[in-house]
Amino acid sequence: MSKNIYLAGGCFWGTEHYFKMIKGVVETKVGYANSIKENPTYKEVCSGETKAAETVMVEYDPSKIDLEFLLDMYFHAIDPTSVNQQGHDVGLQYRTGIYYTDVADLQTINKIMEEQQAKIEGKIAVEVMPLQNFYTAEDYHQDYLEKNPDGYCHLPLELFEFAKNAQKA
Repeated sequence: MSKNIYLAGGCFWGTEHYFKMIKGVVETKVGYANSIKENPTYKEVCSGETKAAETVMVEYDPSKIDLEFLLDMYFHAIDPTSVNQQGHDVGLQYRTGIYYTDVADLQTINKIMEEQQAKIEGKIAVEVMPLQNFYTAEDYHQDYLEKNPDGYCHLPLELFEFAKNAQKA
């Protein structure tokens, strides 16, 4: 039986592509998490008025990888101290966040957050909270970098190779 975690890491195009590369990830979907408006459009999310974060639903097989591994991979792909910005993308929708649906995951999330905080100077700006809602983004956003190999991405290309080769210790 698979499990889900919802991860906001800036622009969801690259974040989705990154997680899709990891062995043990079953499916990904891009969408808008914790919006104050039902079924927001991309344009509405970009306005900041919905308070939604561009987020990737990561469905994974816990017999192959665990949440701890996924969260460690997540921290390789973000600047955890940046507020409402990843790379050149700036705005409330580009904040970082870990949104969970299973309260049992909170213990692992808190452990990883503490470990990551100990590794860096400055305060981690990653939001940790229960997922309130998730609205799937428009079709053209799904698998965007597969459909548009030369499309914009805030993540360096070598990060995708890193994800593809990553192994659970």
